[in-house]
Amino acid sequence: AVVSTQSTGEQRHQKLHKDYRVNPFKKMHVLASKPNSNVEDDTQEDDQYINIFKKAREVPTEKYEYPQTESQAYGWFTTPLIDSDRSDIRLHHPRTMSEVTKYMDAAWRLKEQSENMQ
Repeated sequence: AVVSTQSTGEQRHQKLHKDYRVNPFKKMHVLASKPNSNVEDDTQEDDQYINIFKKAREVPTEKYEYPQTESQAYGWFTTPLIDSDRSDIRLHHPRTMSEVTKYMDAAWRLKEQSENMQ
């Protein structure tokens, strides 16, 4: 009795699939035909599969207009908000060397040279 109720419950939720397709989200290894074969390959390409495959390989910013998750929201819009101006000191901070940084740079070089000599 227990087995029959379990099997009827399983059969109720089973779905018979008759339309089989290749999963476009998995990498596919295509095999070439035999090198010495004279037979021409007249197989037709499945346009629907090719479109699904191309859509699966797209970057999310090309697939969707807006981010689909909160994690995608970071870095979604990559264009800068303002143009960069190197003459504006508020936004451009070039690397400068002071007396202390020059001294430490020379000290690190001496240390590296002495370690390499040993």
